[in-house]
Amino acid sequence: MATTAGRPSRVAKLPPRERILDAAEELFQSEGIRRVGVQAIAEQAETTKMAIYRHFETKDALVAEWLRIVAAEYQAAFDRVEAEHPDRPREQILGLARFIAEGLPAISHRGCPFINSLAELPDRSHPARQVIEQHKALQARRLLGMCTAAGLPDPEQATAEITFVLEGAQVSTQNGSIDRAGDRVMRIVEGIVDRYDG
Repeated sequence: MATTAGRPSRVAKLPPRERILDAAEELFQSEGIRRVGVQAIAEQAETTKMAIYRHFETKDALVAEWLRIVAAEYQAAFDRVEAEHPDRPREQILGLARFIAEGLPAISHRGCPFINSLAELPDRSHPARQVIEQHKALQARRLLGMCTAAGLPDPEQATAEITFVLEGAQVSTQNGSIDRAGDRVMRIVEGIVDRYDG
């Protein structure tokens, strides 16, 4: 498998736990959760299976921790748009849509890590699936707060519409069915938040 140019020297400098997570992320994203074994992660991380199990009790625990990190990156996007646009919920919503729109090119190659993982984890009691469900619920609550603060008369409906658009754009980008998805996402979300203005 091809690695990025600076990856070996960068990885060698990481502490063991971070090396393991870095390797797991690369392999889970490119090959899928089920196809990647602990031995492959150990080799990619330049460590041993025993070292992996010192940091993560099971492969499932490693998958869950990787998804917690991905979820934290998405929650950080909420934090950023709130900080960049204080007391301006409409701009916060559009900033969030822009974050997703700008990330679509990467999704076209590897797919959304949450969608891909859900497809591989049908058991709702799986710890990684629970991480995804908790993340999505928090994301919906935060978006609902923005829609409410923006004065949209039916914030729950607006939250649902925006969520459908953002998540649908990720799937459509992954399967290649819609061109210019980022531009289209922005126009649709702008239409939702502007629907009630004036």
